[in-house]
Amino acid sequence: MNRNPLIRLIFPVILGVMAAVSAVAQAAAMTAAEQVQVFASRATSSLLLVRGEGFQEEHRQRLEKDIADLETAAQAAMSGSSEIPGLTNQLVTQLRRGVSFGPNEENMPWEYPQDLAKSLRELLTVARNVPNADPSGELPAKVEYLAVQYLSRSYIGSFEIAREQTENYVGQDERVLVPQIDKELGALDAKGNPAVAKLKTRWKFLRAALMDMNSGSNALASASGRAFAPTTVDRHTRSMTGQWMSLGQVAGSP
Repeated sequence: MNRNPLIRLIFPVILGVMAAVSAVAQAAAMTAAEQVQVFASRATSSLLLVRGEGFQEEHRQRLEKDIADLETAAQAAMSGSSEIPGLTNQLVTQLRRGVSFGPNEENMPWEYPQDLAKSLRELLTVARNVPNADPSGELPAKVEYLAVQYLSRSYIGSFEIAREQTENYVGQDERVLVPQIDKELGALDAKGNPAVAKLKTRWKFLRAALMDMNSGSNALASASGRAFAPTTVDRHTRSMTGQWMSLGQVAGSP
């Protein structure tokens, strides 16, 4: 029996599209614990923007939304680790402390950046180690964590990563994480999915700034000597991770 030539032409195309969509959805699906990681770094970046950009109301409102998103995700992730809600509360306390000091830098205690970084690191460490955690789901968390490092260097000084955890992103900076993200994004087919193409385009702009962060230097200056661009990095980061998270269904389990 002769098959319709049109069907023979269309069928492989349909299979290719379905495979591409399936692969992206699988990569983008997020557990509650993965959401905690993303929202924790987002909230920290928002606090840094509040302090660094003159306590603008839009940034303060965004911080409150990020905190609400984080707290919601933390409750959903509680079955994966009973520590997550408590560590979330500790981070939120530090975030609100950062606002309470007011806009004058001299009113911010010198140890506050270290306290803030410690609270974020501890929450991320527990959230990424819940049972059955899949490191392949950490891409948006890695991007948001790099943004925290960049905004910190831009506004209040170097962010203290977990240097004892060199095997995972909580102990890594752009020198390790950017090549990792390059590899992860490179494995996705941009030709078969326009959404992936948009992700890669966004990353192309973002990675250039992140690689200029100059984390290996004690001097708070970029490698190129150009001024830091924290608001631009923040905008591209939010857009990229938002696109990634929207590609697949967000799971409600840990």
